[in-house]
Amino acid sequence: MIFVIRPEPGLQSTLAAARELGLAVIGRPLFDVVPLRWTAPDAAGFDGLLIGSANAFRHGGEGLEGFKHLPVYAVGEATADAAREAGFTVAETGSGGLQGVLDSLRAPLRLLRLAGAENIALTPPAGITITECVVYEVRALALTGSDEVSLRAAKPLVLLHSAAAARHFAEECDRRGLDKARIALACIGPRVAEAAGTGWRTVRAAPQPDDAALLAMAQQMWQ
Repeated sequence: MIFVIRPEPGLQSTLAAARELGLAVIGRPLFDVVPLRWTAPDAAGFDGLLIGSANAFRHGGEGLEGFKHLPVYAVGEATADAAREAGFTVAETGSGGLQGVLDSLRAPLRLLRLAGAENIALTPPAGITITECVVYEVRALALTGSDEVSLRAAKPLVLLHSAAAARHFAEECDRRGLDKARIALACIGPRVAEAAGTGWRTVRAAPQPDDAALLAMAQQMWQ
């Protein structure tokens, strides 16, 4: 059985795409995304928004309103779609991580990064400045008894969409005494695979950091 543990609403999107591929999947979110109080800076000081997750638009709240005239530089298609749905204009959509988006931009540029409490450190190119505002937090949930039964029943394959998910799932397996040597991990990128640690049946990283590549790899691993 394939397990997807990412938070909603991304969970349902992944489950639907997996079922279209004919995969037998179970969804159990081990994370809850919650909005945080934040103070919006003066929009006049920025040329665009740098966004690494659709959660910034889902949970940014009223503070987003003052920035709708700014172009969005999005990490990927899902984030770009969320930006458009929220009334923003997307200037660029990446395919290889947020640092790759940054490296493709032309200076000078003043960017406002709307991010989660845990996020990837970025190195801006010369002439590009980044101001960061934390607008949401991803909170981890514990594995339940029914989760444990499912994970013990067969040799499962777990999809991991973030480094935080990888670390938390590994900690929960240790806490519950689950045999990690029976569990395979399909990770959305090398950084996520590294965060998962060792001791698993197998760990593989998708060639591109998106859901389509992750599910294609999971299909190969399951077969």
